[in-house]
Amino acid sequence: MRVRVCVIRRAVTALVVGFGLSAPAAALADASSPALPPTPPPTVPMTTPTTTPTPTPTTQATTPATTSTPATPPTSSKPTHRHRHKHRPKPKPAVRATASVHFDGLFTVDHAPVTVPDRLVVVDGTERPYFRRQKVTLSAFLNGRRFRRTMLRLRYGGGHSSKFGAVLRVPGSGRVVVVVEHAANSKVKGFRASAHFRSLDEHVGPGSRGPFVKLIQQRLAALHFYMPQTGVFGPGTGLALDAYHRMLGWGHAQTVDQATTRQLLNGAGSFRVRYPNQREHAEGDLSDQLLALIDGSQVKMIFPISSGKPSTPTILGSYQIDLRTPGYLPDGMYYSDFFIRGYAIHGYDPAPDYPASHGCMRLPITDAIPAFNWLKLGDWVDTYYT
Repeated sequence: MRVRVCVIRRAVTALVVGFGLSAPAAALADASSPALPPTPPPTVPMTTPTTTPTPTPTTQATTPATTSTPATPPTSSKPTHRHRHKHRPKPKPAVRATASVHFDGLFTVDHAPVTVPDRLVVVDGTERPYFRRQKVTLSAFLNGRRFRRTMLRLRYGGGHSSKFGAVLRVPGSGRVVVVVEHAANSKVKGFRASAHFRSLDEHVGPGSRGPFVKLIQQRLAALHFYMPQTGVFGPGTGLALDAYHRMLGWGHAQTVDQATTRQLLNGAGSFRVRYPNQREHAEGDLSDQLLALIDGSQVKMIFPISSGKPSTPTILGSYQIDLRTPGYLPDGMYYSDFFIRGYAIHGYDPAPDYPASHGCMRLPITDAIPAFNWLKLGDWVDTYYT
């Protein structure tokens, strides 16, 4: 009986310790609590241990599974700048440029620019604004067909502009258009500019009219040949051309050919003034059969004349006009300015292109009145051979 009580007490103590009470507390609880009937110990079922068969090793080796930790990237000692390019300026947008095209070596007829075939024309252009290392393409068209294409490098032209230039030789007659193009790039937006002029047909003759006849008359007048600007190839144009050929030493001709046109457009030929100190006066060059009306050293008008034939030559020297007679005289002299005795400057028909008078300086009838209206009493008249 004593042995059972001891067994029960040990079991209670074990339970108390399991619930977290210390042994003295369990003894105190045991002392204060009434005696409980003894509880039989729990019956633990008996189990037969089982043995697990050991697997037979195979020839294939198995790699044990290992857990790998991801590698940590090395840290740089320099601080990272995530916003390094944050303040970089944006590229500037392409600029809209403009260009103008001009020509040198042209003439103006009826407010239009003109030239003739095979004559050099200088193309002079300006582009704004200026950029370095830029190029433009120049194309030239005659009646719609291209005859020249070239690439031109822009050069600095001062301020905010650039310059370009080229030389053209027009191969024929017709409308000429010059086009300048700038291809678009990162700096300049593409653009196109153009200008035009006309190359004139040179095949004209008596009775012809048109811009080329007007150009010939214009250039003859610019060289001071008396030339009524009629726009028609009439007798006045023929006489002026005859005087121009005499000045060039090309003989006598009232026609215009390519060589004459080139000389006229180049401004070749001039009357050499011998007496610039005489103010308003007339000089008769008997070698070239020309009469020039001059103010000081400036030539005003040039006429073809027919001086005295070898049997009745024109008197040489310097004289002053002492008699003026308008209209016709009985012998056919027309609007006469006498400078010594019977020697005069006057109109007459005929006035051939060689010396044929009795000593006077004959003018064609159409030239007599313009010369008479310019001269006055007291003006000097000088005659000489060159």
